[in-house]
Amino acid sequence: MENESFFWILGGGLAMSGLALVGGLMLLLPERGLQRMVLPLVAFSAGSLLGGAFFHMLPAALESGAPAVRTFAWVLVGFVLFFVLEQFLHWHHCHRADAECRHPLTYLILLGDALHNFLGGLAVAGTFLVDIRLGITTWAAAALHEIPQELGDFGVLLHGGWSKGKALAFNFASALTFLLGGLLAYSLSLRLDVGFLVPLAAGNFLYIAASDLVPEVNRHFGPVKDLAHFLAFVAGLLILYVLRSGL
Repeated sequence: MENESFFWILGGGLAMSGLALVGGLMLLLPERGLQRMVLPLVAFSAGSLLGGAFFHMLPAALESGAPAVRTFAWVLVGFVLFFVLEQFLHWHHCHRADAECRHPLTYLILLGDALHNFLGGLAVAGTFLVDIRLGITTWAAAALHEIPQELGDFGVLLHGGWSKGKALAFNFASALTFLLGGLLAYSLSLRLDVGFLVPLAAGNFLYIAASDLVPEVNRHFGPVKDLAHFLAFVAGLLILYVLRSGL
Protein backbone atom coordinates (compact mmCIF):
# COMPACT_ATOMS: atom_id res chain seq x y z
CA MET A 1 0.00 0.00 0.00
CA GLU A 2 2.82 2.40 0.87
CA ASN A 3 4.60 1.68 -2.42
CA GLU A 4 1.35 2.17 -4.34
CA SER A 5 0.77 5.51 -2.59
CA PHE A 6 4.31 6.59 -3.38
CA PHE A 7 3.89 5.99 -7.12
CA TRP A 8 0.54 7.81 -7.16
CA ILE A 9 2.11 10.75 -5.32
CA LEU A 10 5.09 10.77 -7.67
CA GLY A 11 2.96 10.51 -10.80
CA GLY A 12 0.45 13.06 -9.54
CA GLY A 13 3.21 15.50 -8.64
CA LEU A 14 4.83 15.23 -12.06
CA ALA A 15 1.49 15.57 -13.83
CA MET A 16 0.54 18.61 -11.76
CA SER A 17 3.90 20.21 -12.52
CA GLY A 18 3.31 19.53 -16.20
CA LEU A 19 0.12 21.58 -16.04
CA ALA A 20 2.35 24.64 -15.68
CA LEU A 21 3.02 24.25 -19.40
CA VAL A 22 -0.67 24.90 -20.11
CA GLY A 23 0.30 28.57 -20.24
CA GLY A 24 1.68 27.80 -23.68
CA LEU A 25 -1.95 27.66 -24.86
CA MET A 26 -1.86 31.43 -24.77
CA LEU A 27 0.54 31.25 -27.71
CA LEU A 28 -1.86 29.08 -29.73
CA LEU A 29 -5.33 30.45 -29.00
CA PRO A 30 -6.63 33.86 -30.09
CA GLU A 31 -6.79 36.26 -27.17
CA ARG A 32 -10.54 36.78 -27.46
CA GLY A 33 -11.22 33.05 -27.42
CA LEU A 34 -8.95 32.60 -24.43
CA GLN A 35 -10.79 35.28 -22.47
CA ARG A 36 -14.10 33.56 -23.17
CA MET A 37 -12.72 30.24 -21.97
CA VAL A 38 -10.96 31.24 -18.76
CA LEU A 39 -13.81 32.61 -16.62
CA PRO A 40 -16.08 29.57 -17.11
CA LEU A 41 -13.03 27.45 -16.19
CA VAL A 42 -12.60 29.52 -13.03
CA ALA A 43 -16.26 29.01 -12.10
CA PHE A 44 -16.03 25.28 -12.83
CA SER A 45 -12.86 24.91 -10.75
CA ALA A 46 -14.49 26.81 -7.85
CA GLY A 47 -17.35 24.31 -7.84
CA SER A 48 -14.98 21.36 -8.10
CA LEU A 49 -12.83 22.59 -5.19
CA LEU A 50 -15.87 23.08 -2.96
CA GLY A 51 -17.25 19.71 -4.07
CA GLY A 52 -13.93 18.06 -3.32
CA ALA A 53 -13.84 19.60 0.15
CA PHE A 54 -17.47 18.88 1.14
CA PHE A 55 -18.15 15.60 -0.66
CA HIS A 56 -14.78 13.87 -0.35
CA MET A 57 -12.19 15.27 2.06
CA LEU A 58 -14.39 16.29 4.98
CA PRO A 59 -16.40 13.02 4.99
CA ALA A 60 -13.16 11.04 4.78
CA ALA A 61 -11.66 13.00 7.67
CA LEU A 62 -14.75 12.50 9.84
CA GLU A 63 -15.04 8.80 8.95
CA SER A 64 -11.45 8.25 10.08
CA GLY A 65 -12.64 8.41 13.68
CA ALA A 66 -10.77 11.58 14.61
CA PRO A 67 -12.67 13.93 16.95
CA ALA A 68 -14.89 16.30 14.95
CA VAL A 69 -13.57 19.40 16.74
CA ARG A 70 -9.98 18.43 15.94
CA THR A 71 -10.92 17.74 12.31
CA PHE A 72 -12.53 21.14 11.85
CA ALA A 73 -9.64 22.79 13.67
CA TRP A 74 -7.31 21.41 10.99
CA VAL A 75 -9.72 22.71 8.31
CA LEU A 76 -9.37 26.17 9.84
CA VAL A 77 -5.59 25.77 10.00
CA GLY A 78 -5.57 25.01 6.28
CA PHE A 79 -7.81 27.99 5.56
CA VAL A 80 -5.83 30.40 7.72
CA LEU A 81 -2.49 29.12 6.45
CA PHE A 82 -3.31 30.13 2.89
CA PHE A 83 -4.81 33.42 4.06
CA VAL A 84 -1.58 34.27 5.87
CA LEU A 85 0.49 33.13 2.88
CA GLU A 86 -1.22 35.59 0.56
CA GLN A 87 -1.18 38.37 3.16
CA PHE A 88 2.53 37.85 3.83
CA LEU A 89 3.47 37.85 0.16
CA HIS A 90 1.08 40.66 -0.80
CA TRP A 91 0.10 38.55 -3.76
CA HIS A 92 -3.16 37.46 -5.28
CA HIS A 93 -3.91 35.02 -8.09
CA CYS A 94 -4.61 36.54 -11.50
CA HIS A 95 -6.97 34.20 -13.28
CA ARG A 96 -7.50 36.14 -16.49
CA ALA A 97 -4.83 36.68 -19.08
CA ASP A 98 -5.70 40.38 -19.32
CA ALA A 99 -6.07 40.89 -15.55
CA GLU A 100 -3.97 43.44 -13.73
CA CYS A 101 -2.45 41.98 -10.59
CA ARG A 102 -2.42 44.13 -7.52
CA HIS A 103 1.29 43.39 -7.18
CA PRO A 104 2.58 42.48 -10.65
CA LEU A 105 6.14 41.67 -9.59
CA THR A 106 7.04 38.60 -11.56
CA TYR A 107 9.46 37.01 -9.10
CA LEU A 108 7.06 37.63 -6.22
CA ILE A 109 4.32 35.86 -8.15
CA LEU A 110 6.61 32.91 -8.84
CA LEU A 111 7.64 32.74 -5.18
CA GLY A 112 4.02 32.80 -4.05
CA ASP A 113 3.11 30.17 -6.61
CA ALA A 114 5.98 27.94 -5.48
CA LEU A 115 4.93 28.15 -1.83
CA HIS A 116 1.30 27.58 -2.75
CA ASN A 117 2.21 24.52 -4.83
CA PHE A 118 4.43 23.12 -2.08
CA LEU A 119 1.68 23.32 0.52
CA GLY A 120 -0.85 22.00 -1.99
CA GLY A 121 1.40 19.03 -2.78
CA LEU A 122 1.79 18.31 0.92
CA ALA A 123 -1.97 18.34 1.44
CA VAL A 124 -2.99 16.41 -1.70
CA ALA A 125 -0.37 13.73 -1.03
CA GLY A 126 -1.92 13.29 2.41
CA THR A 127 -5.19 12.27 0.76
CA PHE A 128 -3.39 9.64 -1.36
CA LEU A 129 -1.91 8.22 1.84
CA VAL A 130 -5.37 7.85 3.36
CA ASP A 131 -7.11 6.40 0.30
CA ILE A 132 -6.02 6.20 -3.35
CA ARG A 133 -9.51 7.01 -4.65
CA LEU A 134 -9.74 10.03 -2.38
CA GLY A 135 -6.33 11.14 -3.60
CA ILE A 136 -7.37 10.87 -7.25
CA THR A 137 -10.50 13.00 -6.80
CA THR A 138 -8.60 15.52 -4.69
CA TRP A 139 -5.84 15.73 -7.29
CA ALA A 140 -8.38 16.20 -10.08
CA ALA A 141 -10.12 19.06 -8.25
CA ALA A 142 -6.78 20.73 -7.58
CA ALA A 143 -5.73 20.27 -11.22
CA LEU A 144 -8.88 21.98 -12.47
CA HIS A 145 -7.88 25.00 -10.38
CA GLU A 146 -4.35 24.98 -11.76
CA ILE A 147 -5.40 25.46 -15.40
CA PRO A 148 -6.87 29.00 -15.13
CA GLN A 149 -4.21 29.93 -12.57
CA GLU A 150 -1.35 28.91 -14.85
CA LEU A 151 -2.90 30.77 -17.78
CA GLY A 152 -3.04 33.88 -15.62
CA ASP A 153 0.48 33.48 -14.27
CA PHE A 154 1.90 33.01 -17.75
CA GLY A 155 0.13 36.15 -18.96
CA VAL A 156 1.50 38.18 -16.05
CA LEU A 157 5.06 37.01 -16.73
CA LEU A 158 4.76 38.00 -20.39
CA HIS A 159 3.32 41.35 -19.34
CA GLY A 160 6.35 41.79 -17.07
CA GLY A 161 8.67 41.59 -20.08
CA TRP A 162 9.71 37.95 -19.88
CA SER A 163 10.33 35.94 -23.05
CA LYS A 164 7.89 33.10 -23.78
CA GLY A 165 10.53 30.42 -23.19
CA LYS A 166 11.70 31.93 -19.91
CA ALA A 167 8.13 32.34 -18.67
CA LEU A 168 7.30 28.69 -19.39
CA ALA A 169 10.55 27.42 -17.83
CA PHE A 170 10.24 29.38 -14.59
CA ASN A 171 6.53 28.63 -14.28
CA PHE A 172 7.34 24.92 -14.62
CA ALA A 173 10.14 25.22 -12.03
CA SER A 174 7.78 26.84 -9.51
CA ALA A 175 5.25 24.06 -10.14
CA LEU A 176 7.79 21.36 -9.25
CA THR A 177 7.42 22.35 -5.60
CA PHE A 178 4.07 20.50 -5.69
CA LEU A 179 6.06 17.31 -6.21
CA LEU A 180 8.46 18.27 -3.41
CA GLY A 181 5.54 18.78 -1.03
CA GLY A 182 4.12 15.40 -2.00
CA LEU A 183 7.41 13.59 -1.42
CA LEU A 184 7.80 15.31 1.95
CA ALA A 185 4.32 14.14 2.96
CA TYR A 186 5.23 10.58 1.99
CA SER A 187 8.46 10.77 3.97
CA LEU A 188 6.62 12.08 7.04
CA SER A 189 4.04 9.30 6.74
CA LEU A 190 6.77 6.75 7.42
CA ARG A 191 7.33 8.31 10.84
CA LEU A 192 4.01 9.76 12.00
CA ASP A 193 0.27 9.87 11.32
CA VAL A 194 -0.44 12.33 8.49
CA GLY A 195 -4.23 12.02 8.63
CA PHE A 196 -4.41 15.70 9.57
CA LEU A 197 -3.38 16.54 5.99
CA VAL A 198 -6.85 15.60 4.71
CA PRO A 199 -8.78 18.32 6.61
CA LEU A 200 -5.81 20.63 6.00
CA ALA A 201 -6.34 20.10 2.25
CA ALA A 202 -10.07 20.78 2.70
CA GLY A 203 -9.25 24.12 4.32
CA ASN A 204 -6.90 24.85 1.43
CA PHE A 205 -9.64 24.13 -1.12
CA LEU A 206 -12.22 26.19 0.77
CA TYR A 207 -9.91 29.20 0.94
CA ILE A 208 -8.96 29.10 -2.75
CA ALA A 209 -12.58 28.73 -3.87
CA ALA A 210 -14.01 31.38 -1.54
CA SER A 211 -11.20 33.94 -1.66
CA ASP A 212 -9.68 33.59 -5.12
CA LEU A 213 -12.13 31.98 -7.51
CA VAL A 214 -15.70 32.93 -6.57
CA PRO A 215 -14.92 36.69 -6.44
CA GLU A 216 -13.54 36.45 -10.00
CA VAL A 217 -16.90 35.32 -11.39
CA ASN A 218 -19.23 36.86 -8.80
CA ARG A 219 -19.35 40.16 -10.62
CA HIS A 220 -21.97 41.35 -13.10
CA PHE A 221 -20.90 40.41 -16.62
CA GLY A 222 -24.45 40.43 -18.03
CA PRO A 223 -27.30 37.92 -17.61
CA VAL A 224 -26.08 35.45 -20.24
CA LYS A 225 -22.47 35.29 -18.98
CA ASP A 226 -23.58 35.26 -15.34
CA LEU A 227 -25.85 32.28 -16.05
CA ALA A 228 -23.05 30.49 -17.91
CA HIS A 229 -20.66 31.03 -14.99
CA PHE A 230 -23.28 29.81 -12.51
CA LEU A 231 -23.96 26.67 -14.56
CA ALA A 232 -20.21 25.98 -14.80
CA PHE A 233 -19.95 26.38 -11.02
CA VAL A 234 -22.85 23.97 -10.42
CA ALA A 235 -21.37 21.52 -12.93
CA GLY A 236 -18.16 21.42 -10.88
CA LEU A 237 -20.16 20.66 -7.74
CA LEU A 238 -22.30 18.01 -9.42
CA ILE A 239 -19.38 16.14 -10.97
CA LEU A 240 -17.65 15.84 -7.59
CA TYR A 241 -20.95 14.75 -6.00
CA VAL A 242 -21.46 12.06 -8.68
CA LEU A 243 -17.90 10.87 -8.18
CA ARG A 244 -18.58 10.57 -4.45
CA SER A 245 -21.81 8.68 -5.05
CA GLY A 246 -20.04 6.26 -7.36
CA LEU A 247 -17.24 5.41 -4.88
